[in-house]
Amino acid sequence: MPNKRTTNNWYVFTGGPSAGKTTLLQFLEKKGFIVQYEAARAYFDQQIALGKSITEIRSDEASFQQTVLELKIQNESKLPANELILFDRGIPDSIAYYEIAGLPIDDPYLQRAVNNSCYKKVFLLELLDFEADYARTDAKDAERIQALLLKYYELEGYKVIQVPAISVEKRADFILNHLE
Repeated sequence: MPNKRTTNNWYVFTGGPSAGKTTLLQFLEKKGFIVQYEAARAYFDQQIALGKSITEIRSDEASFQQTVLELKIQNESKLPANELILFDRGIPDSIAYYEIAGLPIDDPYLQRAVNNSCYKKVFLLELLDFEADYARTDAKDAERIQALLLKYYELEGYKVIQVPAISVEKRADFILNHLE
């Protein structure tokens, strides 16, 4: 297994749909932490504001996944490495989403992005009860995505810390005990 060298003070919060990532990160942000929210949801919001439907946005899944990956790369390239930053999904999440979408995970652009990504720690949040919303509409793939996220982060050399499905306050305490 490869071993990622940490060159920043960044932490990834990942998990399948409805794992509680955004809720937990909003809670931690209120405690003063810097948070970078999920690129896919920001893209959805931007496109909806332009009058597009979710169906239109997702009509070309390859283009959608590539756009989300590009947004992640652009975002991370602008952030200071020395700042403690909490991410709602990291670049390696894209491998799982490419696979779910039936896209080639050996795509050179995806592989280069993943190889160049680096995080201090990765927190995989256990799934909670599925709650559909405008961007999260299908529960069927949640467990598969969860398993793929664990698989690909570990294959990329990250020690994944699994966060149990407990209250947001207890999850925050758990996380704070694992930050360096």
